[in-house]
Amino acid sequence: MSKFIRVNMKTKTVTTGEVPEKYSGLAGRALTSSFVADEVKPTCHPLGKNNKLIFAPGFLTGTSAANSGRISVGGKSPLTGTIKESNSGGTFSQKMARMGIKALVIEEMATEDTFYVLKIDMNGVSIDEAPAEIIDGCGNYKAIEVLSTKYGAKVGIALAGPAGEHRLPAANISFKDPEGNIRSAGRGGLGAVMASKKVKALVIDDTGAPGVTIAHPEKFREAAKVFAKALLNHPVTGQALPAYGTDVLVNILNEAGALPTRNFTAGRADWANDVGGETMNATITARGGEGKVSHGCHAGCVIRCSQWFPDKKGKYVTSGFEYETVWGLGADACIKDLDKIALIDREMDDIGIDSIETSVAIATAMEGGLLPWGDGQAALDAVKQIAVPTPLGRILGSGTAVVGKVCGLFRTPVVKDQAIPAYDPRPVKGIGLTYATTPMGADHTSGYCIATNILKVGGYVDPHKKEGQVELSRNLQIATAAVDSTGCCLFIAFAILDIPEGFQALIDMINAQYDLALAADDVTNLGKSVLKIERAFNTAAGFNNAHDRLPEFFEYEPLPPHNLVWDFTPEEIDEVFNF
Repeated sequence: MSKFIRVNMKTKTVTTGEVPEKYSGLAGRALTSSFVADEVKPTCHPLGKNNKLIFAPGFLTGTSAANSGRISVGGKSPLTGTIKESNSGGTFSQKMARMGIKALVIEEMATEDTFYVLKIDMNGVSIDEAPAEIIDGCGNYKAIEVLSTKYGAKVGIALAGPAGEHRLPAANISFKDPEGNIRSAGRGGLGAVMASKKVKALVIDDTGAPGVTIAHPEKFREAAKVFAKALLNHPVTGQALPAYGTDVLVNILNEAGALPTRNFTAGRADWANDVGGETMNATITARGGEGKVSHGCHAGCVIRCSQWFPDKKGKYVTSGFEYETVWGLGADACIKDLDKIALIDREMDDIGIDSIETSVAIATAMEGGLLPWGDGQAALDAVKQIAVPTPLGRILGSGTAVVGKVCGLFRTPVVKDQAIPAYDPRPVKGIGLTYATTPMGADHTSGYCIATNILKVGGYVDPHKKEGQVELSRNLQIATAAVDSTGCCLFIAFAILDIPEGFQALIDMINAQYDLALAADDVTNLGKSVLKIERAFNTAAGFNNAHDRLPEFFEYEPLPPHNLVWDFTPEEIDEVFNF
């Protein structure tokens, strides 16, 4: 990849140049975070002119490597105030890579009250006025239809939905998937950043693209076969996730007593199986029609943990129906109807709002009396208001921390103002350390200790005990920063943690593509460097160790059924980043 594209929305100028030498050996998260640290003023307002938004494919994106279709998007988060990398599936990243685009940067902001579409093809980038029918409340599904009709059925699309147009801090960036449905770079509010620059959508057409150059094609093919075999042979990536999706975790976490229920007041829900992966599988299978038990969010996915969830008549409702969303609505907000949860999930995709943040915000609003507990219809109506937005819509779209403040709550499950996801840190202590210390705000994907604490992948560390948790969170955060730079789905970590030849194959593919001689230590060092860069940005933005803490109520509210509390000292927490 040799093109580095900058789009200045103030002057409406596009600059396409060679990749700066500093970034030539970086991709994905390593590139987005390095660029943001270099060019974004840490103290800037995230929705002001000094923030920048960068899109970057990973090292392996655009190749035949399995599960390598992720894109990284970086900027300063309006939700957390920290550096942010959010990533997504879909078709956009692979098209960028095949066109030889290392990164695309959006900077400055348009001064006129007009939204624009950036059209990217092999001739360059054009800046078009957005069609009137896709702004002012148009949902993402309709916007994708309009843009696909205007620019071509096979184009890749990135969208700021109605939540982004209103610059709400939980707005995401939605990406068109291979079938024209929606995937999201969900966390941190980067959809609001995109819309603040008056960019409604990016459309990418890779017609005539030369494809990705591979220095040693035969070596790459051999390594790619070993890598794909490891993914297919591992029980998590080859069996559980394809059959039940990520929602398989509902019953697993419920059994572990770590499924946050009724706004983190219990670790088990009596009705968990009603919304769990096994029930979702059975429901999709029984209804038939347009339903699909297993589906890939981008070309080349062999894990296929996504699905198409149909209504009772077999018509498509939503896809990428993830565990974290089902948990947030089904257990945390006590909505026991899987069909109602699916409708809410679709609505959140349609308006372009982070489904984790918004689901936890709904549960928090229920505790605060803004919504009745367990009322799926009231929750759906409230989510729809985000697109208008009404005062309630603005509150929910601003995230869990704002909901807690509006309701006068002290039990608000956030770190750095980002909602804590679907694993309670009291009985799964490793994930608590990740929530506390990741530069991204509470984020399970930044160092997924559930793998080792609960699923016993990569060994086993007792989730109830403090011993070994600091090292576990630290090592997984380092590994994740590296994986996020490859363009591969995070779920490859299950296989490469347990199957050594799978991990070596990942390195071998990168070496074969770029004619390098990287070793395992080089991968580790890359992850460390990314985390240090991100942490340094946050420090310059005003964050310190005191922000690396969980909410206080975890320390004195024992969580049933194990009745554990969060018992790490500040000094112990600070050891996570002692490397």
